[in-house]
Amino acid sequence: MSVILLFLAVLATIAGWWLSKQRLTAKPWLEEGAIGDFPGGGASALPAAKIGLGVFLAVAGSLLALFVSAYAMRMHMAQDWRPLPEPKLLWLNTGVLVVSSIALHRALLAARRGRMDGVMANLLAGGGSAVVFLAGQILAWRQMAASGYVPASNPADAFFYLITAVHGLHLLGGLVALARAIAKAWPGVATDQLRLSVELCAMYWHFLLLVWLGLFGMLLLT
Repeated sequence: MSVILLFLAVLATIAGWWLSKQRLTAKPWLEEGAIGDFPGGGASALPAAKIGLGVFLAVAGSLLALFVSAYAMRMHMAQDWRPLPEPKLLWLNTGVLVVSSIALHRALLAARRGRMDGVMANLLAGGGSAVVFLAGQILAWRQMAASGYVPASNPADAFFYLITAVHGLHLLGGLVALARAIAKAWPGVATDQLRLSVELCAMYWHFLLLVWLGLFGMLLLT
């Protein structure tokens, strides 16, 4: 249960930090002056796409928290629970995902500085690293199955495949959005027109990295 509470606390902290950055906690009715004279006073201070991503991340985080809760409850109530071995390949995959998240952050910094070459290079590096991560996860599945750890053999095995599959599907969805951003940047569009797409991709990648670190830590500790 402590693992679940820690996981939820991390998600709540991230959500609170993100909201504070978006001025969603501001009280515009207490501001003095004409509309538009203060930050966030226009018709829409926050892009609808960013609000939509925030809502999606909250839903995705809640779904993954439910998986973590089910994992913990099943582990403590089952007599047939056998802990999984530690797949060493997952350490390498984790490092690759860290590199992918760093690349997306560098792409965002390049977009803010108006450096289109840096944006494109880091978007490609981030997308390529994410593909390598997914390939590594599939290879880890094959290694686990070859060692006799299949979903039907043990509840712990089933949860391992389920949790890593759900995380992988979320990453696949992110790759679709990233591919669209790369396609938009390819003709040489101005960085100010691309900045929001890069920012959304970077936010999503950081979220997936933090979630994976939490899930990977849970798998290692149990």
